[in-house]
Amino acid sequence: MSGFPADGRAGGGSRLDGDSWPVTTAGAIAMGNLDARIEGLTSQASRGSLTGAGWAELVELTALRGHVLGRIDESERAATLAEAFVDLAPRDPLSHLARARAAAFFHRFPAALAELDAAAALGLDGRSLDAERAAVHQAVGRYDEALALHRQALARRPDFSALGALAGWHAERGETVAAETWLLAARRAHRGVSPFPLAVLECRCGQMWLAQGDLRRARSRLESAARRLPAYVPAQRHLADVDAAEGRAGAAIGRLRRAAAGGDPDCAARLARVLGEAGASAEARFWRAHAAERYEDLLARHPEAYADHAAEFWLTVGGDPRRALRLALRNLEFRPTPRAHMLVDHAMCQCRTGLTAPALGTTSADA
Repeated sequence: MSGFPADGRAGGGSRLDGDSWPVTTAGAIAMGNLDARIEGLTSQASRGSLTGAGWAELVELTALRGHVLGRIDESERAATLAEAFVDLAPRDPLSHLARARAAAFFHRFPAALAELDAAAALGLDGRSLDAERAAVHQAVGRYDEALALHRQALARRPDFSALGALAGWHAERGETVAAETWLLAARRAHRGVSPFPLAVLECRCGQMWLAQGDLRRARSRLESAARRLPAYVPAQRHLADVDAAEGRAGAAIGRLRRAAAGGDPDCAARLARVLGEAGASAEARFWRAHAAERYEDLLARHPEAYADHAAEFWLTVGGDPRRALRLALRNLEFRPTPRAHMLVDHAMCQCRTGLTAPALGTTSADA
């Protein structure tokens, strides 16, 4: 633990310099490599020659591609692959770990914990289990339990994963100095040249600064993520939020038009709002209708994962606060987090006053 102060914080400050380091593979090349690897693993699976470790990798990489590109169909494909993996190898703990991650992505947290218990019973190592349990605890607002597991991971091995998890924990709670400190420590510990883990972490810290209203720092972190991975839809989506907040509507609209092509309803909802504010009412109505349709479809399939997203849509550009309140209350049942309570409070306030609420800042990764 050399180099870490007694209070458990990583050394360093909260500077925003050095955003280009460490050097990582160009985003287009990394995405090409990701596609090629998924294609190769899929081919092996179709021939029946894929190992258990290969199945786990296929599920993980498919989910990663879905997250990066904002492609919900890819995330659903990852969940389907995880189910197939369990069917093929029910005694392999990696199959239950894969299904746990898929369940957590769609916010089915009790199911995720049950799968982690199954993986533990089959002998999966504690480090992998603790990392996943910590993520679930954090997602449902059990922050103390998550922090304890993060600290145990750091004590075992202060690598990028452990340091980045602590950065994400502090970012979600809006603890900016600590989050930045752990982010810088994670960067120093990063090994390899993949841009994916760094871009994800930088985006989370960018969202934190956006929620705090610090547009300069938000842009710095989000642009760093986007430079590493230009195709990264969450980074582009939040950069559009920064553009819009700075009065750069044209830049925001351009980003969101490109990002919305993958079918992400959050991009469509933001695009409708910015277009409406810019006076492009006809196109704004188109994207509002598109977002409403997509949210309805996703709520039917994944209510736990999209109740909060849909609630914010109806609370803002959707213009139906009562519907927003119903969804916000439903989301609160799934995830009793501070942000979930804030969403309910905003919806109740709007129902009473009839005023349109601004979009809520988010301090967690958009899942």
